[in-house]
Amino acid sequence: MNVPENLKYTEEHEWIKVDQNIATVGVTDYAQGELGDVVFVEMPTLGKSFKKGDVVASIEAVKTVAEVYLPVSGKVVELNDALNDAPESINEDAFGNGWMFKIEMSDPSELDSLMTAERYKDLIE
Repeated sequence: MNVPENLKYTEEHEWIKVDQNIATVGVTDYAQGELGDVVFVEMPTLGKSFKKGDVVASIEAVKTVAEVYLPVSGKVVELNDALNDAPESINEDAFGNGWMFKIEMSDPSELDSLMTAERYKDLIE
């Protein structure tokens, strides 16, 4: 199971990568494996602000639908439009081409409540 050390994680299996005040969000390798073949991704609204823990997107797989929760509060500033044509990118490259959206964080201190890679590994083992 791939769990990159340079990311933060949620108990709901989202990952977040921070570059200054912009955060890239996706679902973990563990999550995509549990979902199975991803066939559709419903994205958040570009430009809309959300609070930490809000349901902002959903991932539809062959046998289930999973909600995606926002790891930190902020405004959606970019969507991975490539997922419209290739939602399977989440299965193939969850931490790379399978990223979902980027947010401009409104409260970076919320990052402190997220899990390190080590803690996340403990959760999924």
